[in-house]
Amino acid sequence: MIPEPYLQALFGGALIGLATALLLLINGRIAGVSGIFARALGFRGTDLGANLAFVIGLVLGPLSYSVIYGAWPAAEFRMPLLFMALAGLLVGYGTRLGNGCTSGHGIAGLARLSPRSIAAAATFVASGVVTVFIMRSLEML
Repeated sequence: MIPEPYLQALFGGALIGLATALLLLINGRIAGVSGIFARALGFRGTDLGANLAFVIGLVLGPLSYSVIYGAWPAAEFRMPLLFMALAGLLVGYGTRLGNGCTSGHGIAGLARLSPRSIAAAATFVASGVVTVFIMRSLEML
């Protein structure tokens, strides 16, 4: 039986928090997924094994879910693939521009009360609000 969506979110959030805290405590590293992903795919850096393990864990998460519950996590995509690809490219560009992503700034940075991360997270949220407003105004959502 698949757990209620709020339990999935609670469990997922707890795991993200635990992984972030452990990475910082054990390795002294910030769990910024975009940076870890870039270093793993570029096959560079001193923590190549840890970075690859992290990326493999990102792939194994949904696979594990499907094995445990016999179904993939529910997801509904209303946008054409081209829009989603463009959005992904813009997010990638934004992570480089902002020196980090929502995981690095929003989880680890905010927990450390980093002023740069507070500004970045506020920008993420404001951008999301503006995007939803525009998309609803154009009746795309």
